[in-house]
Amino acid sequence: MSKQQIALSEATNFPALFSDFIDKKISLRSFYGNFADLEGFKNQLSSKTFEHREVLATVLTDQYKGITNPPNIAQLKESNTFTVTTGHQLNIFTGPLYVIYKIVSTINLAKRLKTEFPTYNFVPVYWMATEDHDFEEISYFNLFGKKYQWQTAQTGAVGRMQPSEILAAISELSDQHPLFVDAYTQQPTLTQAVRTYMHALFGHEGLLCIDGDDARLKALFSDVISDDIFNNSAEKLVATNTSDLEKLGYKTQIFARNINFFYLADGLRARLVWEGEELSVLGTDIRFSKDQVKTLIATTPEVFSPNVVLRPLFQETILPNLAYLGGPSEVAYWLQLPAMFAHYKTTFPILMPRNFALVINTATAKKIEKLGLKTSDLFKEDAELKKYYVAQNSENTLSLETQIKALESVFDDIANQALQVDPTLKGVVEAEKVKTIGSVQNLEKRLKKQEEKKFETALLQIEALKGKLFPGGGLQERSDNFLNFYQNDAEFIQKLLDLFDPLDFKFNIVHI
Repeated sequence: MSKQQIALSEATNFPALFSDFIDKKISLRSFYGNFADLEGFKNQLSSKTFEHREVLATVLTDQYKGITNPPNIAQLKESNTFTVTTGHQLNIFTGPLYVIYKIVSTINLAKRLKTEFPTYNFVPVYWMATEDHDFEEISYFNLFGKKYQWQTAQTGAVGRMQPSEILAAISELSDQHPLFVDAYTQQPTLTQAVRTYMHALFGHEGLLCIDGDDARLKALFSDVISDDIFNNSAEKLVATNTSDLEKLGYKTQIFARNINFFYLADGLRARLVWEGEELSVLGTDIRFSKDQVKTLIATTPEVFSPNVVLRPLFQETILPNLAYLGGPSEVAYWLQLPAMFAHYKTTFPILMPRNFALVINTATAKKIEKLGLKTSDLFKEDAELKKYYVAQNSENTLSLETQIKALESVFDDIANQALQVDPTLKGVVEAEKVKTIGSVQNLEKRLKKQEEKKFETALLQIEALKGKLFPGGGLQERSDNFLNFYQNDAEFIQKLLDLFDPLDFKFNIVHI
């Protein structure tokens, strides 16, 4: 396995907010703390404090009961131990490739930091979005061009769902993959199933999988729960950061609500809203008085589930965390949150892009080479790539640019003469100029179209390559499952661990 790299800007059109952040644009400097470089981590280590080590270690020890060879949880009790974190929904079979890239990036960052700062310990963490209730987003995966779907009538937080129904999707696979079969059949919840197979894949690298759906962890967040429900602080603070970003011309990802918590119970995750003097669970008959809400926060804080606005703050409250690694949209929406973090006196983590990659096997690489293309050429839009290929391989001159410039010069001379005769004739000359040049441009298009027919076979091969490497016109990592490669190479993940550099913000083209 080897890699080549291109700039992220050459790979795809990432959101401007993400791209400018990576480029350290000065106007964004006030929207984050330390930048993702070694100097930034040095500063972060000197300022990060954490008070809940015993609670965190106890919860994680309980969550890992039944797991063989669990990670070293006890080290989290030590004041020189910190975490670096990524997170994602509980997609079946791990979901798209980039979920694996997120975790590999996080593990590699922990290793790099240990090398650079040997007196500290660094633990890679996978934050499992167990409380998310968007089942449709996690219910399928794509393998070798086919979509496999989990069908269920279960509702509520996906982490609490019973996963055995996934067997129906597994039964369609030619390779049953015991790792997943065992996890989905032997574990009572999707949360435990995901922890089981993630530990099998990454536990030897020290990865910790954390489930925030725990009463003891929510209790650490009770002051924020109360403040958000009764004072609505987050709504105002996020709105301020959002407005400031929009004034700079950026599109924002999220917006804060009046209340940024859901009510969480078995089979139910629904928004909380004030209706008069009562706190209402939308879509239900559940109501609470103000006194009842205060009692709930004090006695059963686990029923309050943070939304996308407060989940990052919850994470940073219960972890001794230095950095969060995410995709473009995640990094962008975190930039809307620093005022909220400052209000709650919580250290804002270092934001980092996870590694990005396109994986190409030997057979595909040979096809690209035979066509006389570079792999980086495939990142061009389909029409642009076809034009580029024809232009590079045609023996004929297909551009009429020289002739068009000559015509423009001729019409400019005619316009000057017309002005001397009758100024009103200038418009007539300009109209004829536009008409004539338009006709020549159409002829140029016809020339190129005719020439493309000579390369029809090659262009069809290019189209097939694009379809395979960029499913649906998007990046491979957002569609294909890691089993596309792991199934034929059990060392696939290890090779990614060897190749990816978490502090090198380029797009990786990986050859296997």
